[in-house]
Amino acid sequence: MSSLKASSLPLLLDIEDFKGEFSFDALFGNLVNEILPSSHDEEKDSSDGQDLMPNGHLRVSSETTKPTQGPPAPLFPEADALLDLFKDSCRELADLRHQIDARLSDLKREVSLQDAKHRKTLSELERGVDGLFDSFARLDSRISSVGQTAAKIGDHLQSADSQRETANQTIELIKYLMEFNSSPGDLMELSPLFSDDSRVAEAASIAQKLRSFAEEDIGRHGIAGGSVMGTSNASRGLEVAVSNLQDYCNELENRLLSRFDAASQRRELSTMAECANILSQFNRGTSAMQRYVASRSMFIDVEVMNADARMVLGDQGLQAGPTNVARGLSAVYKEITETVRKEAAIIMAVFPSPDEVMAILVQRVLEQRVTAILDKLLLKPSLVNLPPVEDGGLLLYLRILAVAYEKTRELAKELQSVGCGDLDVEGLTESLFLTHKDEYPEYEQASLHQLFQAKMEELRSGTPQQSDSNSTVSRSKVAISPPAHQQISVAVVTEFVRWNEEAIGRCTSLSFQPATLASNVRSIFTCLLDQVSQYTTEGLERTREALNEAAALRERFVIGASVSKRVAAAAASAAEAAAAAGESSFRSFMVAVQRATSNVTVVQQYFANSISRLLLPVDGAHAASCEEMATAMSSAEGAALKGLQQCIDTVMAEVERLLGAEQKASDYRSPDDGNAPDHRPTNACIRVVAYLSRVLDAAYTALEGLNKQAFLTELGNRFHKGLLNHWQKFMFNPSGGLRLKRDITEYGEFVRSFNAPAVDEKFELLGIMANVFIVSPDSLASLFEGSPNIRRDAFRFIQLREDFKSAKIASRLNSLTLA
Repeated sequence: MSSLKASSLPLLLDIEDFKGEFSFDALFGNLVNEILPSSHDEEKDSSDGQDLMPNGHLRVSSETTKPTQGPPAPLFPEADALLDLFKDSCRELADLRHQIDARLSDLKREVSLQDAKHRKTLSELERGVDGLFDSFARLDSRISSVGQTAAKIGDHLQSADSQRETANQTIELIKYLMEFNSSPGDLMELSPLFSDDSRVAEAASIAQKLRSFAEEDIGRHGIAGGSVMGTSNASRGLEVAVSNLQDYCNELENRLLSRFDAASQRRELSTMAECANILSQFNRGTSAMQRYVASRSMFIDVEVMNADARMVLGDQGLQAGPTNVARGLSAVYKEITETVRKEAAIIMAVFPSPDEVMAILVQRVLEQRVTAILDKLLLKPSLVNLPPVEDGGLLLYLRILAVAYEKTRELAKELQSVGCGDLDVEGLTESLFLTHKDEYPEYEQASLHQLFQAKMEELRSGTPQQSDSNSTVSRSKVAISPPAHQQISVAVVTEFVRWNEEAIGRCTSLSFQPATLASNVRSIFTCLLDQVSQYTTEGLERTREALNEAAALRERFVIGASVSKRVAAAAASAAEAAAAAGESSFRSFMVAVQRATSNVTVVQQYFANSISRLLLPVDGAHAASCEEMATAMSSAEGAALKGLQQCIDTVMAEVERLLGAEQKASDYRSPDDGNAPDHRPTNACIRVVAYLSRVLDAAYTALEGLNKQAFLTELGNRFHKGLLNHWQKFMFNPSGGLRLKRDITEYGEFVRSFNAPAVDEKFELLGIMANVFIVSPDSLASLFEGSPNIRRDAFRFIQLREDFKSAKIASRLNSLTLA
């Protein structure tokens, strides 16, 4: 009941309770906490012995469900108290809302009034700011006007001060000019300024100004015309001043130069710099620059120049060789570079324009000291009377020229790095070698020609005495083969290429323009082509002479049929010796062809690796050089072609000799004695095949490609023709035909190694034609049906049958159409 009594009291709520962190749950809890605890306790007591259902209702036990005495208790007894509390709360909250609404209305009115006042204040402030801006604009305009006036006044003041200063200086200059305008040559009455050594710089400046002013005035009056007497007198007066000024400037310049020289000897750099700065007013100081450079010991000391020559040339002069010359030049040029570097340090500290002085110094070094060395080093020989090869020949001069050019260019780069102003060091260096470079290609070609001639004389110097024409066969045999030192050598051509490669290296160094380089390279490479062509052609011709001599020996020992046996035996022995000489010459020529081919390959590789890249930048140069190479080798190719034809003649001559000596008539007309026919090749066939196998080994090694195929094809055709002519001398019976067929098979198997299809076909046809000796006469007419192209040769063979007349074969072949 106490709770109910408490709830009947009036509820008091304050607006302050709703400020800050307001929570409705806390408010509600504070309202009901005093009522709900008593209800909670009662519910706890009444719920003893009851179960709470999952839906929130209580499960009543059987005992509690029994009827009790008296009226039932209410389920929520505090509901009425809470309802009254909530009603009071609603009333309080409604009153609070009305209070808050009233306060909000008052605040809105107050805010409206304050906003109006604020707007009014802002408007007044804006009008005040606009007034301030106008005031500032007027003030800025005034300040600008005052500044401009002040600037104009300052300019006028500065101009007036400058004019005043100029006028004072002009007055002073006029006073000094009047002093110089006295009698000519009278410099004794000048102001102390012009004789005081401590004021030399000021005196030099004033003297230069006076001279410029006087010369300008004379020039102006001279241009305007000298007809007015006063002008003429004034000009003549100033001319006196100019003359005196010039004399004074000359005397002052000489005095400064003397002081500069004395300071230079004492190495007083400060005094030298002072004099140089003053002298820069006289012709920009050129006299001091030239005086300083000319006074260097390397330009005036003869011992220095002699020391350069001794260091470069040594005690042996030019015979010291390019290597020693290069070493000497490197040492001299290094000493020159060090000297110039030391002088550069002094020049930088002394002269106001050091680049100009360095340009004069470097130019003097190149034109005087380096030129003196080159004049003693590069003594240009005469192209009419060449220096002997034993003394180095033209090659020594060219090598020294290349070394000197290379080392001098290195010196120029070093001097350029030290500093030489705007001097064109590279162009000046090139001018030192201009006379040598103009004739350089002619000297290079002459040197290569001299080397070639010396080499050829060296090769010819070992040539033995030629045998007498009436000498014995054995001595003739020795003379046929060229000596080893006269054989074509790849080493000799390699030496030619090495000379040319060295010359091309010099040409590349001495020629800068691509067109000039290509032209010089072509001329030098043409020398190599001429050398290789001449050397190879002469070598092939010498080897061909051995073939000619072998042919002459064969002709010499051909004998007739009606001779004695002793003479015939001697002639046969001599013929064998001639055959051996022919085989030897054949082998020698094949070796020569092989080496000639190798030499051409060496030249072609050299051209591809070294020459072509130098010619390609110039249009047409590469193609023209290729054409020259083909033309140069044509003579050697012609000699090789003639020699190969002679080789075929030599081989066929020996084949014919072997066939004639070894082939017996009984080989192809063996008697019909009932014995089994001999299926072996004839002795002549065996000897011929053995000879060809032996001698052609050299051709297989020496020749290759199309040359080899053409040679073997021609030899095969000649061999085929020679066999046909040889067999025309014999009669054949069937057994001999079988023997002939065996020979043809042997020959055919051998020529198959030629890889010549046309030759193989001819020998196959020979095998077919050999059947004319084997078949019966009745079968001859049908033997060549389908092969009309061999009927002519077949008819020639048929006539060689032993029974051609007895069997009346001619009448049996009337049906054959023979062309």
